[in-house]
Amino acid sequence: MRNKAVKAHLALFIAGCMWGLLAPVGKAAMEAGVTGLSLASIRMIGAAVLFWIASLFAPKEKVNRRDLFLLFFAGMLCILFNLGVFTVGLSLTSPVDSTIITTSTPILTMLLAALFLKEPITSVKVLGVILGAVGAMMLIFSNNEGLEISGNIWGDIICFVAQISFALYLTLFKGLISRYNVFTLMKWMFTYSAICIAIVSFRDLSDMAAQAFSVQVWLEIGYVVFFGTFVAYILVLVGQKALRPTIVSMYNYIQPVVATIVAVLIGMGTFGWIKALASALIFVGVYVVTQSKSREQMLKEGKIVK
Repeated sequence: MRNKAVKAHLALFIAGCMWGLLAPVGKAAMEAGVTGLSLASIRMIGAAVLFWIASLFAPKEKVNRRDLFLLFFAGMLCILFNLGVFTVGLSLTSPVDSTIITTSTPILTMLLAALFLKEPITSVKVLGVILGAVGAMMLIFSNNEGLEISGNIWGDIICFVAQISFALYLTLFKGLISRYNVFTLMKWMFTYSAICIAIVSFRDLSDMAAQAFSVQVWLEIGYVVFFGTFVAYILVLVGQKALRPTIVSMYNYIQPVVATIVAVLIGMGTFGWIKALASALIFVGVYVVTQSKSREQMLKEGKIVK
């Protein structure tokens, strides 16, 4: 069990790193002429194709009709209303605003887990979430000190809706996720989402096909589809199968850490004591939440009753 938990934490950490690069890479592609709706469609359609190919080499599983029905709604929350809506929101607002908004996911997940799963909101868990949020906000603002940051209220609202959707997915579908392997789950969830978004994005995709993009833009799109979607979602499911929803969501705080490291490496930022403290707060916050007790543990200890 301990080895499984370690692998889950490592998988979520790597996924957080990959998602940390999504905002700047995706924004660069959109500034080159790729619309938010087109990029979201390519992510879903491309990932659906990759998951179907990968499923050919995975153990074969039969999904019952009820679970196929549930996977449709899981796909809507996890992918269409999270991945798709966030990409559209990112096209309307700044990468800074969108990254700030992602820090709301652990708070939302903690509250929804308490509402739907009866997971206790302990002082330890609250402390960890707050430490992580403070660290993430410090990093985001220190990375952009002195810059003109232009956001958009509608883009910000759309990005926030995406975080609510993902928090609901983490909370409501943990049981379903535990019944099938990663590739079975993802191929159906992405297929449903790809069909839904293709219906509304056909014109955008047609316009995009008529344009000539540079190799760099196609590499940026390739990163978004392969690493930021296909690989990252595999890793998130590995973590979700072993860990509680709030712990999974805490890895959203890795994203601003990655943005800081990238900025320092390419010479667009420096690493001072504020960023060191902020990074430490994030990792301490994640550790503290992992040490909080689950509902099952508290039931065994008699600290809560059914």
